[in-house]
Amino acid sequence: MASLSCSADQLAPFFGPNTTNATAAAEYICNQFTAVSDRFTDTGYAIDTTYLLFSAYLVFSMQLGFAMLCAGSVRAKNTMNIMLTNVLDAAAGGLFYYLFGFAFAFGGPSNGFIGKHFFGLKQIPSSSFDYSNFLYQWAFAIAAAGITSGSIAERTQFVAYLIYSSFLTGFVYPVVSHWFWSADGWASASNNGNLLFGSGVIDFAGSGVVHMVGGIAGLYGALVEGPRIGRFDRTGRSVALRGHSASLVVLGTFLLWFGWYGFNPGSFNKIFVTYNVGNQPYYGQWSAVGRTAVTTTLAGCTAALTTLFGKRILSGHWNVTDVCNGLLGGFAAITAGCSVVEPWAAIVCGFVAALVLIGCNMLAEKVKFDDPLEAAQLHGGCGAWGVIFTALFAAEKYVNEVYPIPGKSTRPYGLFMGGGGRLLAAHVIQVLVILGWVSATMGPLFFILHKLKLLRISAEDETAGMDMTRHGGFAYVYHDEEDSNKNSIPMRKIEPAGSS
Repeated sequence: MASLSCSADQLAPFFGPNTTNATAAAEYICNQFTAVSDRFTDTGYAIDTTYLLFSAYLVFSMQLGFAMLCAGSVRAKNTMNIMLTNVLDAAAGGLFYYLFGFAFAFGGPSNGFIGKHFFGLKQIPSSSFDYSNFLYQWAFAIAAAGITSGSIAERTQFVAYLIYSSFLTGFVYPVVSHWFWSADGWASASNNGNLLFGSGVIDFAGSGVVHMVGGIAGLYGALVEGPRIGRFDRTGRSVALRGHSASLVVLGTFLLWFGWYGFNPGSFNKIFVTYNVGNQPYYGQWSAVGRTAVTTTLAGCTAALTTLFGKRILSGHWNVTDVCNGLLGGFAAITAGCSVVEPWAAIVCGFVAALVLIGCNMLAEKVKFDDPLEAAQLHGGCGAWGVIFTALFAAEKYVNEVYPIPGKSTRPYGLFMGGGGRLLAAHVIQVLVILGWVSATMGPLFFILHKLKLLRISAEDETAGMDMTRHGGFAYVYHDEEDSNKNSIPMRKIEPAGSS
């Protein structure tokens, strides 16, 4: 929006020589224009803040989706445990992100590695950040922690959840988000004074920053702990330990889908921004927000259908749990480039994401890796694909609108769209440094917890179920398949008398 300005010296001559006290009249009129201009400015701040807060509420609602998805994906005897860990991720993450995380992520001015201001939200609000920014970024931080909790479900001590969740949301994740999202970050697309390869990394809503970080952390947790008892038999053959409620899985998936409309479109942070493109007053950031919601939808839908038919060919079944995971894999992949790709490219993203997820799951089974929610494969594998996808398909027009560089008309964009390889080089660096950083921090943490016997529960507790042994009782009355088989009376077939 063009700024409204008024000067009495400029306005007074228009009153003519016969006007009494023309200067005073001009000053009065200009004061009224200034008041109107200030009101428009205040309205813009209010609209943008309301938009960001609403987006934060949507992203936070994803915690309910994570909780339902996790509960449905584990056996009934561990339902209370996994639900408690989801509450813990939000609660512990809230305190540690308030004390340290937001400062490490966005506390500028700072160096390229880590922020150093805003501890405990000191100096907030400022010209750069308001309380709504903290709330939105906290919702992202606890999403990363929630991903990790799914990988180590059904066999992890409660104290281990508390330690890793606090460390991840208070330090590991904020440092990564500083690198790629802060204006001071060494690889940020917003660091216009020092862009990596002249481009920086375009990870708009966090395929790398959120999903890869959570997925790789979960990978190390599951590797150090080892598979659940009974997941592989003595010959090494895979044994399915199915979750107890497909209904909860589907409910959780739809809640996550709903929340993703705050996760991706909300990452613009502002909606009341014009692009000044020719004679198109109807076109602005609000249009980009809508396009981002569309690309998010198309990627998820394509991945769901691809997984449906792919798993049907491989297993012979129409499996709703696989379809839900495929859908989420498409969402995780499109998250990086959702704002800078065409809708047709989102379909490509979702299709390949489904294949990546299926391939990662086959590899995990082959190497005897046990992740009850496929979180490492889904968020780590599909997130990495999303980072690379963005570097291949980012459109020039959208890149320059969403990431403008003052004084320049263009910047590097997708390789397949004619933008050269500099953006791809930056994104390969992103994948490698996230893998290295999370490996260097979360890997040793899980190993130390393992050595201190604070990571995995005893075999007896795991067999009985943590709800009964650690949380005082089951979530609800149920009968596992193995329990019903153990308690059933053996039957034998009785042949009719006189049969030969």
